[in-house]
Amino acid sequence: MPIIPIDSFDHPGLNLYAGLTEPQLRARTEGDNGIFIVESPKVINVALNAGYEPVSMLTEEKHITGDAAPLIARCPDIPVYTGPRELLARLTGYTLTRGVLCAMRRPKLPTLQSICADARRIAVIHAVTDSTNIGAIFRSAAALGVDAILVTQDSCDPLCRRSVRVSMGSVFLVPWTWVPFGYHEMLKEMGIRTAAMALSDQSISLDDPVLKAEPRLAVIMGTEGDGLPAHAIAASDYTVRIPMSHQVDSLNVAAAAALAFWELRIN
Repeated sequence: MPIIPIDSFDHPGLNLYAGLTEPQLRARTEGDNGIFIVESPKVINVALNAGYEPVSMLTEEKHITGDAAPLIARCPDIPVYTGPRELLARLTGYTLTRGVLCAMRRPKLPTLQSICADARRIAVIHAVTDSTNIGAIFRSAAALGVDAILVTQDSCDPLCRRSVRVSMGSVFLVPWTWVPFGYHEMLKEMGIRTAAMALSDQSISLDDPVLKAEPRLAVIMGTEGDGLPAHAIAASDYTVRIPMSHQVDSLNVAAAAALAFWELRIN
């Protein structure tokens, strides 16, 4: 496929990078044809290594023989649009990180049952709406041995551009899927206990030995402002708090997730 220089925004393939918002990319062709955008050569390579299918690429001119060259050689059958940095920034609305974007097809997501069948440590992201936090949680989960991630449908899309970039491609490494709010019962049926991260008079400390002794445990992380709703806490087997000093009552959800994943990891 030839490299396609652009000098305007009229080429039909460019609407993936400018004409459609991320929700539109996801919603207009949900399923086999849904699209998401991956940013930077390193993260694009992680996605390709994980088996994700590229659709097209957008790169600054100077990267054709630089950072984008190995990607272009690896994906010879897709269109590669290129132009000067200023033009691409006007097209996308932001300056490209490392000068390269890649549009990829959304995969068909697995079921909760399939990704949790052999999982010992699971993360549940419940109504977390900040893409930076989503990406950071995925990165910590991948680094600290979480086997699967469940995401409630009112959370931010893990495959949105910023989440993917912040995770450094970790969203491609840990199996994940969307789940309904009835996930507690679904996990219970599989013999998986649940631990809600929340401040409560009934909460136990994160370093309580009973938690690490659980052979299969799902750690539930709540939204940035209000935390987990009461029904999610009530349905959990444990309510867990992180011991803190200086009258600090809570941490950012991504920081709390990293601490929980480390403390409850299985060696």
